[in-house]
Amino acid sequence: MPSATRAFAATGPTTPLGATSVSRRDPLASDVEIEILFCGVCHSDLHQARNEWHNTVYPCVPGHEIVGRVTRTGASVSKFKKGDIAAVGCLVDSCRECPSCREGLENYCEGTGAGPGMVFSYNGADKHSGGHTFGGYSSSITVTEEFVLRIDPKLDPAGAAPLLCAGITTYSPLREWDINKGSRVGVVGLGGLGHMGVKIAHALGAHVTLYTTSANKAEDAKRMGASDVVISKDPAQMARNAGKQDFILNTVSAPHDINAMLGQLRRDGTMCMVGAPDKPHPPVDVFGMIFGRRRMSGSLIGGIKETQEMLDFCAKHNIVSDIEIIPIQKINEAYERMLKSDVKYRFVIDMASLKG
Repeated sequence: MPSATRAFAATGPTTPLGATSVSRRDPLASDVEIEILFCGVCHSDLHQARNEWHNTVYPCVPGHEIVGRVTRTGASVSKFKKGDIAAVGCLVDSCRECPSCREGLENYCEGTGAGPGMVFSYNGADKHSGGHTFGGYSSSITVTEEFVLRIDPKLDPAGAAPLLCAGITTYSPLREWDINKGSRVGVVGLGGLGHMGVKIAHALGAHVTLYTTSANKAEDAKRMGASDVVISKDPAQMARNAGKQDFILNTVSAPHDINAMLGQLRRDGTMCMVGAPDKPHPPVDVFGMIFGRRRMSGSLIGGIKETQEMLDFCAKHNIVSDIEIIPIQKINEAYERMLKSDVKYRFVIDMASLKG
């Protein structure tokens, strides 16, 4: 029988998130039930809660950076047992049959198989309830074993929570473009995504340059592994660094002029966009790409296998997110602070506060 679970939800684009309850299924044969301990707060949560991408289904329970403790498992589950620390990221299911799924790229599921297509942790089509999925701003979640991830006990579970989105969103393109020792990598923005990009690129052996509009972030960037910091609104600093980067990871989730960043790439360099703004960027000058054979690309989170690889990499290098832990009752305040970049560098909800 489905059980009622405490949660925080948005009921409309202009309403603050508030306490509610949602229904969670009892574990089926291949399911893992998880008591949620911590849930990261992603900028995507704000976009979705406020319908800024124009695809939200209400009530909306955000949250896709989930770490918790296994409480029950189905009869056929073999990878997890009661008491294990486990995690759930942005995906909870996919069709499992299309070419992308067969390649371990469920994040690009084409939905051509008999399954439901790519199912996000919240606002996805829930084949079990016939409604939509509810995310990690809740007491528990039930997910099929294939989409549950292992967390190394050496990682702080609160600091590890943002790895489920911010970590994999930055790790995946860095691995896809074969960033390694000697690579020159620019990271644009030192927010929730950007600070993970700096840490991971540094751990991969790259020479990392942070591009930021905030001079006061230079000290933090260097602590995290950046060798250089460029103030992107200073034309002289931008000119001195033009043509130096092999790869640029652009993490900014607000519209901005990306032509200047293209000029920081060497010939045959690539800029990968991972920030998702609610409005389009200003026009791109194609000549900035033609002269230098430069490339622009995009990347969306990562598949389950790659996400586990990222978690293991972070455990090996002792990488977690820089976080500020908040009670769920401060989520609306956290959203407003996030809009002002008033967080270093990721809010994480202590879900024990939901019991209060």
